Amino acid sequence: MALINHKISVAPMMDYTDRHCRYFLRLISKHTLLYTEMITTGALIHGDRERFLKFHESEHPVAIQLGGSDPKALVQCAKMAEDYGYDEVNLNVGCPSDRVQSGEFGLCLMGKPQLVADCVSSMKAAVKIPVTVKTRIGFDHHDTYEQLHGFMAMLVQSQADQVCIHARKGWLQGLSPKENREIPPLNYPTVYQIKRDFPKLNIGINGGITTLEQAAEHLKYVDSVMIGRAACHNPYLLAKVDQQFHGSQAPIPSRLEIIEMMLPYIESELRQGAKLKHIARHLLELFHGEPNARAWRRHLSENAHLPEAGIHTVKMALNALIA
Repeated sequence: MALINHKISVAPMMDYTDRHCRYFLRLISKHTLLYTEMITTGALIHGDRERFLKFHESEHPVAIQLGGSDPKALVQCAKMAEDYGYDEVNLNVGCPSDRVQSGEFGLCLMGKPQLVADCVSSMKAAVKIPVTVKTRIGFDHHDTYEQLHGFMAMLVQSQADQVCIHARKGWLQGLSPKENREIPPLNYPTVYQIKRDFPKLNIGINGGITTLEQAAEHLKYVDSVMIGRAACHNPYLLAKVDQQFHGSQAPIPSRLEIIEMMLPYIESELRQGAKLKHIARHLLELFHGEPNARAWRRHLSENAHLPEAGIHTVKMALNALIA
């Protein structure tokens, strides 16, 4: 299957890009590629498979990100993902947390390029959907261009469909995951050079990208752009993606229209036992920079977690917004 034709994606983010988040973001942009949170192979094989894999049909195009380092386990999980209808499976080779080190996956896999290649080629042989990799430009003291080039050469050999590169190195010791997103300096030219050296490899770029204007500039040098925390802090920045990068003629939905479209989903999820607080947290910053945005955030923050919270809570927040 051909790689999804996307220019913009929202990064897989732990404790954020759950199915409620993805449903919400899909209302803002129809073409942005959305990712699950990283899901470990152990969680899928031994845990509640339905809870981890469930998604709404409207989320397409949607990719699953897997964390793992055993080719057999990754194959098993990639097949699950394909059976559930995911459009892409992505291997995490960039997360620097202690948890991934103990499980021998994530960023530490950059030090085992042959194993990564084996994981990718095994999944490629087992599923028809694209198999991609998310990584960084280096880790710890393994941060020369020659090392990165060698790693990319292995991924080309494994026939990875795409590699998205976070343009920072990561530190396995001494920095928290949050600090690893902020402290190591960005080095976009290194990612551009990788694209020049591997022109046939689909290359995405990630790290510090906060506007569509920045994304458009990066797309002069690489194939796609992945936006991370900026999509949490200001989700409506995705509203022009379809028109600007995909030539869509559809009208851009207003923020109020997006909330109106969310209401039936919220009602349905609440009937099925979901908690409003788990949905509402993704809506807090929709009105970022708009008048009365603080009143909207305050009402949801103070009330969505209450036992009696329901659809009326969201409507009351709207009243506070437009009062």
